[in-house]
Amino acid sequence: MIGRHPVLRALAIVALAVLPSGAALAQSSDEPLQTFQAERKAAEARDRARLAELVDDRQALESALQEARSDLEAVRERRQELEAQQQSQKAELQELASQIDEQGGDLGPVFDEVASVSGELRDDLGQSWLTLGAEASLPPRLDSDGVLRPGQVEILMDSLMGMTRETSRIVNLSAPVAGQDGQRSERAVTRIGDLLAFSEGQLLQRTGNEGDLSVLDHTPGAVSDRLNAFQAGQGDVISLDPTDGQVLEAMAQQPSLLERFQQGGAVGYVVVVLGVLGLLVALFQYLYLLRVTVTLKRQLGDLERLREDNPLGRVLKRFHALGTGHAPEALEARLDEAMLAEQPRLERGQPLVKMLAAVAPLLGLLGTVTGMIVTFQSITVFGTGDPQLMAGGISQALVTTVLGLITAVPLLFAHTALSSRSRALIGTMEGRASAVLADRLEADQVAASATTTTKRHVDALA
Repeated sequence: MIGRHPVLRALAIVALAVLPSGAALAQSSDEPLQTFQAERKAAEARDRARLAELVDDRQALESALQEARSDLEAVRERRQELEAQQQSQKAELQELASQIDEQGGDLGPVFDEVASVSGELRDDLGQSWLTLGAEASLPPRLDSDGVLRPGQVEILMDSLMGMTRETSRIVNLSAPVAGQDGQRSERAVTRIGDLLAFSEGQLLQRTGNEGDLSVLDHTPGAVSDRLNAFQAGQGDVISLDPTDGQVLEAMAQQPSLLERFQQGGAVGYVVVVLGVLGLLVALFQYLYLLRVTVTLKRQLGDLERLREDNPLGRVLKRFHALGTGHAPEALEARLDEAMLAEQPRLERGQPLVKMLAAVAPLLGLLGTVTGMIVTFQSITVFGTGDPQLMAGGISQALVTTVLGLITAVPLLFAHTALSSRSRALIGTMEGRASAVLADRLEADQVAASATTTTKRHVDALA
């Protein structure tokens, strides 16, 4: 029956063709030969039983045949669809090839350049401020088929025009912002074109691949005030960084006055302490000289009543207490003695201020030498590959020098002011004391002349 019916003969051939493939799979296993033979016999028995069942059951055979014909028809339809799709793709491929041939001579390099520039532009704009609260989208990446289509150019130009419009817009929006403590919170953010974005007086930056917002480490106080006023609608001036954040980053890294002072190390502390000590001494002495100046002017206005609250009054009191009958040399010596007794008070503190003014630069030089020693030790240990390892020693060297000069300059001015004031007071006292001495000598000479004349008259009468 199998030999007479062509369908049955085909099914038999299919069944027999399955057997070698099953044997081939069995041969690829690593099981023993007995197991392989048993499995092959079992598979052959199952296939023969299935074939016998189909041969004996006419209805099942017809059903299987109908199913096979349906499958064959479906496969043929699918084949026709695939062939049609293949023809369509061949036609499209030919069209693309013709476009490539047409553009290859002139527009091929143009497409490569446009594709490269559009990709770089998209990457650059991905972290820019234009994408924050913007209505336009980033320019798309061009296809890699080597063909520049009009639609792609239009989309690219529309996107670029939208981004260009965003550069002139001021946008107010609400966005999550990470503070300096790392906590994210919803804040009111103002974006000004592609220049900057800020929130609550703090400049913002974009971090990570997603462009998350976070505040800068340091926003200068004047800049923060302007930004707060602008965001509140009370000002129309803002501060911009034309270097795309480099200046603000440098300002954020700039140490404060206390941090700069600490960079000087132990020598810097000594220089500053000595400078403060010298300035305090100079200040108190200058205040004393100002008081002496006031009392001295008051004494010069009333020389008839001598006072103890000024050096001139004390000198003149001691001079008048000498009495009469002294030689001119003795009077002059006593007057010089009284002047020298008052001079130390007027010149008090000047030697100390002068010494500190001379010592401060030397201490700065000492700090420079010690800082360079630290720098060379770092170079010896770590080499010159990392400049940050040498920054500590260099900072100490430069800061101590600056501290020494800053300390010496005001001390020199203070010493000059003290010496000038004291010399002026001493000169006034010496001038007034010399005048009093001259008056005293003239009076003594007149008295002596009168005594001599009287004696002559007495002798003449006798």
